[in-house]
This record gives sequence, structure tokens and C-alpha cells, in this order.
Amino acid sequence: MEELYLELKDTEWPLESINHDRNVVRAITYDEDGFFYFVRVDRDDLFGKAKHIETVGGGVEEGEDLEEALRRELKEELGATIEIITKIGVVSDFYNVIHRHNITNYYLCKVTSFGKTEMTPEEINEFHLTRAKLTYEEAVNEYESCADTKIGRLICRRELPVLKRAHEIMNFSQFRDNICI
Repeated sequence: MEELYLELKDTEWPLESINHDRNVVRAITYDEDGFFYFVRVDRDDLFGKAKHIETVGGGVEEGEDLEEALRRELKEELGATIEIITKIGVVSDFYNVIHRHNITNYYLCKVTSFGKTEMTPEEINEFHLTRAKLTYEEAVNEYESCADTKIGRLICRRELPVLKRAHEIMNFSQFRDNICI
């Protein structure tokens, strides 16, 4: 299946300038029972006051490759050890309010175990991250219902197509595996 590529503009805030690019990794994460894992964010910052879900992930640190960064982020935010199934694709998007361009590499990952989270003080105190375990339908509904805020609309535009592609990949893989048996 071809990798997804999306290029999205920020239509919520005026563009003054973009002064930096950020390489990011994120994961559509699921378990053996078919549940999906996200972080629930409760924020009140430059983007406004909002509660929404997001995929787990963050910036790639100096010296890390994409998969190392992905494993670190999943350990920090979910306490999860994972198996990387496949790369879903890349989303190039802009956040005008913080003058940033993100290049986000999305992966499909299966949880192999859960342990203790290792969140940063910012993730705990500013974003109030908590783990959300949802069915596919619940996740789609949450993304759609969070689109009532500016930041919610940006995140929905970024992540809902990726979640839908991940779901297609998972369904295709199940179909393919059943035929090969």
C-alpha cells in the first residue's frame, strides 16, 4: 500500500512567519484486542483552551533516528514497548501561532507491553496528558467532535486521515493473512 503524504496549511491563525522546521514522529498504536491508544490533552496555551486526543509522539532529538525517537516517545507518553509494523506516511503541516513547520512521520505500531510512563514535566503540568484507550469508531468520533476549536480542527485534519489509512492497512493485512493460510 502506498505511503500517505499530506501537505496542510494552517487556516486557523494568520501567517506572520515560519522560523523553524521540526522533525516529528507519531504513532497509530494498537493492541492485540484491536484497541487504539492516544494521549488525551487538556491544554490552555497559545493555541487556546481545548481538550482533545492526539497520537503519541513528538520531536526527534539530535542523534536519534526516526525509529529510536518513536520508541522513546511511546515509552515516555504511554509507557509502551512496541513493535513497529509499517510506516504510514508523512504529514507536512504548519502552526502559524508558534511559527513552526512540522514534518511528521507516522507509523503503525502494536503494543507488546505496558510499563510506567516517563513524561516530561511539560507533558504532565502544561498538557495534562493521560492515556486514552479507544475503539476505532470512538477515536474517529473524538477527532470529529474535537474539531470545535482551532487547535482541534488542525489536529483533526492532520490525524484523522492517518488513522483511517492505518485502519485500511490493518484490514488489508488481516485479509491478506487469511488468504495465505
